[in-house]
Amino acid sequence: MARLKSVTRSNKLGPEEREAAIARLKDKELDILVVGGGIVGTGAALDAVTRGLSTGLLEARDWASGTSSRSSKLVHGGIRYLEQLDFRLVREALIERGLLLQRIAPHLVKPVRFLYPLKQRLFERLYIGAGMLLYDIFSYSGGGHPGVPHHRHLTKRQVLRAAPSIAPSALIGGLTYYDAQVDDARYVASLARTASFYGAHVASRVKVEGFVKVGERVVGVKAHDLQTDEHFEIRAKQVVNATGVWTDDTQRMVGERGTFKVRASKGIHLVVPRDRFQSNMGLLLRTEKSVLFVIPWGRHWLIGTTDTDWNLDKAHPAATAADIDYLLERVNEVLNVPLTREDVEGVFAGLRPLLAGESDETSKLSREHIVAHTVPGLVVVAGGKWTTYRVMAKDAIDAAADALDGKVPPSTTQRIPLLGAEGYQAAWNKRGKIARAFGVHKVRIEHLLNRYGTMTDDLLDLIRERPELGEPLPGADDYLRAEVVYAASHEGALHLDDVLARRTRISIEAWDRGVSAAPVAARLMAEVLGWDAAREALEVERYEQRVQAEIASQQQPDDESADRVRLEAPDIVQVD
Repeated sequence: MARLKSVTRSNKLGPEEREAAIARLKDKELDILVVGGGIVGTGAALDAVTRGLSTGLLEARDWASGTSSRSSKLVHGGIRYLEQLDFRLVREALIERGLLLQRIAPHLVKPVRFLYPLKQRLFERLYIGAGMLLYDIFSYSGGGHPGVPHHRHLTKRQVLRAAPSIAPSALIGGLTYYDAQVDDARYVASLARTASFYGAHVASRVKVEGFVKVGERVVGVKAHDLQTDEHFEIRAKQVVNATGVWTDDTQRMVGERGTFKVRASKGIHLVVPRDRFQSNMGLLLRTEKSVLFVIPWGRHWLIGTTDTDWNLDKAHPAATAADIDYLLERVNEVLNVPLTREDVEGVFAGLRPLLAGESDETSKLSREHIVAHTVPGLVVVAGGKWTTYRVMAKDAIDAAADALDGKVPPSTTQRIPLLGAEGYQAAWNKRGKIARAFGVHKVRIEHLLNRYGTMTDDLLDLIRERPELGEPLPGADDYLRAEVVYAASHEGALHLDDVLARRTRISIEAWDRGVSAAPVAARLMAEVLGWDAAREALEVERYEQRVQAEIASQQQPDDESADRVRLEAPDIVQVD
């Protein structure tokens, strides 16, 4: 594998690789073309190319720019689905959690501990404890180790020692259990890059504006390169629609026979500083509608989520003042010192693609996924959970492979680590030596290893060549300038927003939402992408407009007002 990598494969996904991919997409018929660069689409591309199929992958905006970068950042079985008796979904998700933790992406997916506060003395402890025991048992059902410890029962005194900021009156004891967490956007970008490494032709900022048909059969797509304004066709034996909440819109391009029903449910999250309350674990709280998570996230907490119908702009779902107040009220029910709006550093809103059902409540709609051959030549995959993306991708490519001539090998992605995963544990064990060798603080090396795995070598080489790249970005001390350069040269970032919102999480973690970092990051990107001064200034201006619109939308009372205000900021989709 090492020889193949060095001789025939590039692990870069930069502007040159994008240009080469588009050239190949134009001049050859593919076995599989995947439309949609979220977690399922990028997973499907990796699944297809590692079966030996010629594969293309298109994304209209940036990798993970929709739902896949705005999740709760959890890789979990969905403990609340046990109460709905959806044992198959929980078991499947827990098997996938173990794979991601231990084999596929141990550098990106990490265990996280949660506390469930108990309010009733006997029945609740037995009831919830039985559910968590089942959760532990299902974790082993794939034949491997779950990669996380078992659940534990705690007394009230033990809970308050571990989480002193919780109000004593809010509980009589507790249970703790483990799940896992991930930087969702970074994971998706790594998936796209890994698919490219194995030979898939992947390109972001290429919009599908129609399908090419022969009779009733789909034989390709009409594509629009938003970077160059070029229009062209791409031919493929099978097209996979993995566009999430845009599934219905994409399917409409094929006419009545291709219609599909996916509902969008809005979920928002708050980001608050870690020092606002003391606890050495996250919280799982029951609400009147569902559950609420308080999730450790580096030097921050993530608090979420809501679950409400959304019928407005899908690209930029907006959080309202009512959404924010709802989360603050729920979490304050268990805290000694209440959180206020002034404690909120960041807010993000995402849309879940739920299979439309009979229930009017989005919280009751299925998290199952469906794969269908709605018209010849077109497979659609929809629904599901972030955690089970690999199963969804496998099922979609299975359906497409069934329609191809010849025998297609089965999926192998359960055994294929993402770039940066191989050798990660050994590198982690040597992090002190690496820090001394490069004259970088050990904490910085840990940060890089947990974002890039063994690809950290690339970042350290950049810093060795240009020591100034070892400096942090203004207003975002956790991130180094080298990471901006690397995002543009190796990770497919084409716009400033791609770096500040997704390759890093500065847009939700920094108090100023990344405004201080924007000019410096734009200057660094300009060197890699060849921007002139006018383009560099435009990128900064557009980013600042986005931040202002988001902050203003979060002060609006309802969805319609928030959506209108958020859309006042223009997207940067102009032609180079």
